[in-house]
Amino acid sequence: MKLGPRLELRQTQQLVMTPQLQQAIKLLQMTNLDLAAYVDAELERNPLLEREPPETAPDAPEPAHAPDCPRDLIDQVIAERSDPDTFSAAFDQSTENLWERDRAPPERAERAERLRDVGAGAGGGGGVSDGPFTADVIAETAAAPVGLLDHLIAQIVLMRAPPDTRVLALALAADIDEAGYLRTDAAEAAGRLGAAAPEVERAIALLQTCEPTGVGARDLAECLALQLAERDRLDPAMRRCLLHLDILARADWRRLANVCAVSEEDARDMAAEIRALDPRPARGFASDPVVHSPPDLLVRRSRAGVWTVELNADTLPRVLVNNAYAAEVLTDADASGEVRAFISECRAGASWLVRSLEQRARTMLLVGSQILLRQSAFFEHGVGALRPMTLRAIAEETGLHESTVSRVTAGKRLSCERGSFDLKFFFSQAIAASNGGEAHSAESIRHRIRALIDAEDPRRTLSDDMLVTLLQAEGVDIARRTVAKYREAMSIPSSVQRKRLKVSSLTG
Repeated sequence: MKLGPRLELRQTQQLVMTPQLQQAIKLLQMTNLDLAAYVDAELERNPLLEREPPETAPDAPEPAHAPDCPRDLIDQVIAERSDPDTFSAAFDQSTENLWERDRAPPERAERAERLRDVGAGAGGGGGVSDGPFTADVIAETAAAPVGLLDHLIAQIVLMRAPPDTRVLALALAADIDEAGYLRTDAAEAAGRLGAAAPEVERAIALLQTCEPTGVGARDLAECLALQLAERDRLDPAMRRCLLHLDILARADWRRLANVCAVSEEDARDMAAEIRALDPRPARGFASDPVVHSPPDLLVRRSRAGVWTVELNADTLPRVLVNNAYAAEVLTDADASGEVRAFISECRAGASWLVRSLEQRARTMLLVGSQILLRQSAFFEHGVGALRPMTLRAIAEETGLHESTVSRVTAGKRLSCERGSFDLKFFFSQAIAASNGGEAHSAESIRHRIRALIDAEDPRRTLSDDMLVTLLQAEGVDIARRTVAKYREAMSIPSSVQRKRLKVSSLTG
């Protein structure tokens, strides 16, 4: 065999991921919030992209004057800014609006003094005048929600404790989570804050004296112990009960009475006291606002009673390409080669973005139409009528690739009369029917299991085997381990635990 360099001509086919194709795929899997941010960035970067103006009313007056093209407007602005007289006249360079306290008008000086008195009296109990400016300040302060950290800082700074302890307590207050728990380890906090472990423990003890009671606890047992101590109910039996909260959760009164060395009746009373406490002491304070994503698809019933699906126009960014400005620059004899190349690149990118947005909208509407077609029973009757559906089935019906359907449904939401749902909610595993009929959706089976448990007799709770029997009688071929898996996924206790909890609630 001869070894050496040689030339060969081969013809092959391969998919090349061009930047435009990568952009189209990226837009397809973006949520509506991410898409809006991306389009805003493109509008800043590309001078040929313009946001489509909103539709105006028919009787809206025409603007007095509008430039023929953006370039005329740009030239006009540049000319005005280049004239020193015009540029300086746009700013007030006099000192008439500079204010000094000694030369202030009497009414403005009086208002400034009133504001200073309000700030001085806020911490020392001084009187507050009823002027209009002060009333606005008070109204704004009253309307502002109080955060947990601000509430704790206001208490710690007034406590009678060594300054070092208060400083450490203020630093630890920033580590408290939304539920009111201090998740930082004392040893780790000591190393981070450069303090000794006993000093950190004293700071934690100081922090735990703040309101609401239970804040600053390291775990649930300590949180409940702080609240019981405030009520003077933290006796030795209650301490032992807090060490065995797992037994309390199972409502095993006989075992709980043995470990606490009390009678079963006392164990029930102790459990009732503990259930009356607040496991999340900081729930009443303001937290970061939850950002709700608006739906991408809207399913509505028409006047004829037919379900229709449409895109949410409020979440779709509308952009246009200013081809007139691009043509003017490209045909301008004075434009340099770099300018023409830049404008050509911008026009190509803007045109591709507009086409990608249109393709994204068409694809989402196509997938949404198939979801509506296959899950029409859900929109009529609810979760119990949800049918099994897979990404592959939608891909075969729409002619799209399965990965494309996955990108379209990722992070997208659908709104209907029954609420707002993720598109992934409508895709679930199929459970075979025992009578050979149509398969059932796994989500509808979970819904049916919860409904059966909610309607059970508290003194005769349904075991997993009984749930299997009832489901098989309804035509669902399901195994016991599958029922147990669905029940545990929904955080539903076993039949024995449910019986203890429901009976204790009835007798308590």
